[in-house]
Amino acid sequence: MDRRSVLLGAAALALPRAAAGAEEWPAARPVRLVVPFAAGTTTDSVGRLLAQHLTRTFGQSFVVDNRSGAGGNVGTAQVAKAAPDGYTLVLGTIGTHAINVSLYPDPGFDPVRDFTPVAPFGTTPAVLAVRRGLEAESLAGLIALAKRRPGTLTFASAGNGTTGHLSQVMLNQRAGIETVHVPYRSGAQAVTDLISGKVDAMFYHFLALGPHIREGSIRALAVTAPRRLDGMPEVPTMEEAGLPGFVVVAWWGLYAPAGTPAPVVARLNAAANRLLDDPAAQASLRAQGVEPVGGPAERLATLTREEVEIWRRVIATGGVRPD
Repeated sequence: MDRRSVLLGAAALALPRAAAGAEEWPAARPVRLVVPFAAGTTTDSVGRLLAQHLTRTFGQSFVVDNRSGAGGNVGTAQVAKAAPDGYTLVLGTIGTHAINVSLYPDPGFDPVRDFTPVAPFGTTPAVLAVRRGLEAESLAGLIALAKRRPGTLTFASAGNGTTGHLSQVMLNQRAGIETVHVPYRSGAQAVTDLISGKVDAMFYHFLALGPHIREGSIRALAVTAPRRLDGMPEVPTMEEAGLPGFVVVAWWGLYAPAGTPAPVVARLNAAANRLLDDPAAQASLRAQGVEPVGGPAERLATLTREEVEIWRRVIATGGVRPD
């Protein structure tokens, strides 16, 4: 047998094995789902719900691996460097896959180049709330107050570069005002100081602020969603309140390393969408302030590219730097 025949025979044998490998995924071993934030966060809760569903769907363990640090960069960078075989995934966020590439000099990955989008997962808007007693009954009133007292109104956030902080930066840019950023180590601590009156205002998610708004400890002026929230139908959107195009919606998406086989991506996308169509899962997510999204992988790819550019401009104009 000549050398050419041997090579052709080896190639013929390799093709079925390669195809079988794609079909058998994830039979070889458990799949690691990296959550690039600490246990107990909303991202962690969303990731665990997804991992449980994927475990049931595929009959293989999908194990949540919390790898927090550097605003989500530590865990996300690990996945960017992982083998593209479907056995390492990451639950990305607006921070890891849109903001950090412009916020950090070197986050350790490129959110577009280094990942294969799998499925958009969910969104959550923020609420602009102010302390009780602040002389502002509306967004227009808050802007007017900031113009009368430039550089004095304080805005709390859960840290530099968070969506709450960048929403404040965007408000300064769009309204032509100057306010003071007060970063905290945690959103819970920032909310506590907003309630006690130590800071004037804050952009933060509805799940955390809603109970305090209902009991009157703080006052909601607007929401950053494209439409009003079911839980606060009386509160206008930022656009309705006078700032056209002001929409800030935090989001989650499932990603794999770049080069992950298309059949694996397709199976994961179909499984994620089945979860998001399930009424019980929808109720669980909405109870955490997360609106299920779903859709094709291309939808997440488009979202990632667009959001990277949006936050690149905001960060550059505002001169925002990480802690």
